[in-house]
Amino acid sequence: MQQFIDAAPGVRLWTEQRGAADAAPLLLIMGAQATGVGWPEPLVDALAEHHRVIRYDHRDTGRSSWPFEERPYRIADLAEDAIAVLDGLGVGRAHVVGMSLGGMLAQMVLADHPDRLLSATLIGTSALSSTPYTRPDGSTVPVDELPGIAPEVLELWARPVEDHGPAAEVERRIEHWRVLAGDQLPFDTEYFRALEHRVIEHTGHHRTGTAHGRAEHEGMLRTDRLAANEVPTLVVCASAEPVFPPPHPQHLAQCVRGASVVEIPGMGHALPPAVLEPLATAVLAHTGAAAD
Repeated sequence: MQQFIDAAPGVRLWTEQRGAADAAPLLLIMGAQATGVGWPEPLVDALAEHHRVIRYDHRDTGRSSWPFEERPYRIADLAEDAIAVLDGLGVGRAHVVGMSLGGMLAQMVLADHPDRLLSATLIGTSALSSTPYTRPDGSTVPVDELPGIAPEVLELWARPVEDHGPAAEVERRIEHWRVLAGDQLPFDTEYFRALEHRVIEHTGHHRTGTAHGRAEHEGMLRTDRLAANEVPTLVVCASAEPVFPPPHPQHLAQCVRGASVVEIPGMGHALPPAVLEPLATAVLAHTGAAAD
């Protein structure tokens, strides 16, 4: 079922619900400039066997409003959009699963609205905390000395995005996914081509937004509130992650009180077919335990 939610003045968000209406709600929050249909269908279906799964398009993506040029906003506003989606759909509390920027937004919700969450799962993201990382040997590493984004990703992100038509844009996005997916699993070109065709069809155009990269990023740290967390939290560690490589997941789990870590072998900063079953299994085990 699809529905539009008015999240703020001039902002309407596209949402989709799947699964039994009386099942425990689970909100999926995608990454920067990514639409809700970026969550793979097999993963959504697997989660919907146990949950009322909700996914949505951020502002300036997909079928939601594209307001940034006239009404610039903060990244923090994107986190409040998640709460607006729950409010608009009449959901009091939900499990939340966030990936990449979506994992940061989930942390902000975790910190600012813990009463709205049943559990949190954080994928491919870094801690919104200034707490140093403690190595297994007891030594510490300042946050700004943790491993950075892989050079090949930075090089790709530095390239100007030029409009050479839909076909060329799909190929550009496939190359993007190839780099983000890491080097531990075979890359399925046709899978990601089909994904991007779905995204373009869903959105209605092939333009690439840049609003989330330009939005105000200040005020995102939640060090103290994450350290006081009481919401069951799972951190997914992706062994081939090129954006937030280990030990970012371990650091995140140290910053969020009570968090645990599960590793998905071969996973990078993408959701190819090979990781969907183990990822769904990990998420469902976590949400099931949180409900006990």
